[in-house]
Amino acid sequence: MSVAVLVGNPRPKSRTLQIAVQAAEAVAGRIGHAGEPDPVDLSALAPALLDASPAPEVQDALDRVAGADVLVVASPTYKATYTGLLKVFLDRLPGGALASTVALPLLVMGDPKHSLAVEVHLRPLLVELGATVPTPGLAFLESQVPDAAEVLGTWADAVAPQVSAALASLTAGAR
Repeated sequence: MSVAVLVGNPRPKSRTLQIAVQAAEAVAGRIGHAGEPDPVDLSALAPALLDASPAPEVQDALDRVAGADVLVVASPTYKATYTGLLKVFLDRLPGGALASTVALPLLVMGDPKHSLAVEVHLRPLLVELGATVPTPGLAFLESQVPDAAEVLGTWADAVAPQVSAALASLTAGAR
């Protein structure tokens, strides 16, 4: 089983990346995955994302994302939705590219008034790409950063059963 993290923050080594990796680790541990999550930090790929044909590093990131069994997709909330950087990357994936993937949407936000953005904007995009999204997305508030381990642990406890069930369903359907 592979667990990957896709982060659409334009800032390298962002707080969004840190939270997303912690979220992936928390879920992975609860579903019996012992390895480290594979992070795809789009900040490093930004200059090459708009090239007519994908550069090798962009193609590698696309392959890693499309090949993940579990994918945490994270972005800071910009103007009440996910970043354009994340959208540009995901637009490079063909329809159905995430059909064998369980995706967990996560938005990091400064204000709770943006909490619906994860469900209204990010979830539908992942579903459109074929991902199974078995749980509500996580709206993570910047004010929760000091308590990230506790917040993400509680969230992972709640979503792990649905993630496991979705993985089992996808595996059974592949037979």
